Amino acid sequence: MSELPNCPQCDGEFTYEDGPLLVCPTCAHEWSPAESADNADDDATRDANGNLLESGDTVVVIKDLKFRGGVVKGGTKVKNIRIVDGDHDIDCKIDGIGAMSLKSEFVKKA
Repeated sequence: MSELPNCPQCDGEFTYEDGPLLVCPTCAHEWSPAESADNADDDATRDANGNLLESGDTVVVIKDLKFRGGVVKGGTKVKNIRIVDGDHDIDCKIDGIGAMSLKSEFVKKA
């Protein structure tokens, strides 16, 4: 018998299969086994579409972002990003603006 993964929500060890889903009897969380494999990189930085981002990637800003000194327009291409820890998880340089930190939820991989 294959060993089932612990619950991703409460880390309960008593998970069981119910058709195509895995179920946790402790917290009643249900998830698909494919979702368990995807969550292996929980600390990975992902864009607005769920694509994995890495340092050196090129991204496109998906909406206008206002900041104290102006606006980064949606559609702006940002090259050579750097992934960092924190609330704003992307450090980059934007042409005409300079160094800036962005949240990965507002970009998509180019």
